[in-house]
Amino acid sequence: MSPKRLLCISPDDLGAVEVLRAEMPDWQIHTVRSLDEARSALRQDAYLVGLLMQVIGARPHLEVERFLRQHSHVQWVGVFRAEIIKAPAWRDLAADYLCDHHTLPLDFRRLVHTLGHVLGHALLRRPRARALGAPSALIGSCDAMLRLRSQVERVAKVDAPVLIWGESGSGKELTAQAIHRQSLRATGPMVPINCGAIAPNLIHSELFGYQRGAFTGAARDKVGLIESANGGTLFLDEIGDLPKDLQANLLRFVQDKTIIRLGATRAIEVDVRVMSASHVNLQQAVARGDFREDLYYRLSVLPVTVPSLRERREDLVELAEHFFHLYAADKSPRLKGFSSRAIEAIAAHEWPGNVRELINRVRRAMVMADGKWIEPDDLDLAMPSAPIQAMLDDARCSSERLAIRACLDRTGQNVSRAARDLGVSRTTMYRLLAKHGMRS
Repeated sequence: MSPKRLLCISPDDLGAVEVLRAEMPDWQIHTVRSLDEARSALRQDAYLVGLLMQVIGARPHLEVERFLRQHSHVQWVGVFRAEIIKAPAWRDLAADYLCDHHTLPLDFRRLVHTLGHVLGHALLRRPRARALGAPSALIGSCDAMLRLRSQVERVAKVDAPVLIWGESGSGKELTAQAIHRQSLRATGPMVPINCGAIAPNLIHSELFGYQRGAFTGAARDKVGLIESANGGTLFLDEIGDLPKDLQANLLRFVQDKTIIRLGATRAIEVDVRVMSASHVNLQQAVARGDFREDLYYRLSVLPVTVPSLRERREDLVELAEHFFHLYAADKSPRLKGFSSRAIEAIAAHEWPGNVRELINRVRRAMVMADGKWIEPDDLDLAMPSAPIQAMLDDARCSSERLAIRACLDRTGQNVSRAARDLGVSRTTMYRLLAKHGMRS
């Protein structure tokens, strides 16, 4: 069980912080003096609970609101002078962003109780917030993502061509970026090219560049996209859409690492690593005659497969929470996250559009939701059928049992303290113990 941790922002009143330390000996309290220091602390460590000690009313309103909007995943408690709340702007901010607030002079015993209550509530919701602090753009902890990250780590160490396959919207470009960042070419450029988005009559000049006078309107030399990736990585997205006549030119470049600009007679050496991606099966395209077999084998020295979202159901909630916080600037300050019903709907959906569909639904819901929590209707998702609902209920019941057991272990089987930490009454705690067949 992780220790109780509190991020305390206290610009001036360090004496009150010391009293709080004495009243909360089983908490790890990290104190900072400014919002900038708090941002740095939140980048380095994950905190479930934060305390604003005389920050509200002492700093500019917009500065405080911007900070709280950026870090709305933390459960914040505010301490400020009683007259502050009379100002409409500060009152709205407290209502939108704070779990609770206390006015001066402080009743430390009541504040300690509040912080325990807030932490207990945060711990119950914690399984939904694993995305926070994720060290990589390849978010997820399911077996499929563990295999993908292992593949990325291995292929990044060598300089051979990589072919990334995955369904549309599954994250092929993110995978390519992860390989580039971990490779010896990380300091060089990574140039992405969508082979299906360039007009067929422009592809040759865009990829290879041209010399002045090569055609009408070519008033000066132009460096092509391949040449601009010199010293780094060239990422050819949707390589299966490349016209057949250009595949021969690309094959020569992949083999010899040289290009010839349109209208030129001299070859130019280019030092790049080639990564390509496709949502179509290139082996089948080769069998149909739509893709050159020799080019396929040149590009697929190191094949990498990106799993679909259907294969990553364990990561669905984590990803949804990640995108909720990533696009926090789009949401209403009153919107706190996903309701339990929304989580169930997310887990039951098939996600044919993969991660791209998840991002779109979450962003739309963040704008359209009227209440405090995102509901299935906001995501335009239906509630799951009875068998799936029963499976989700079992998972939620198991998580609740684990949270109660961990809290009892942390408090030495003290039911009263465990109830206080979880933010429930003693009567409710006994009811939960009976429900799960547990003994204190």
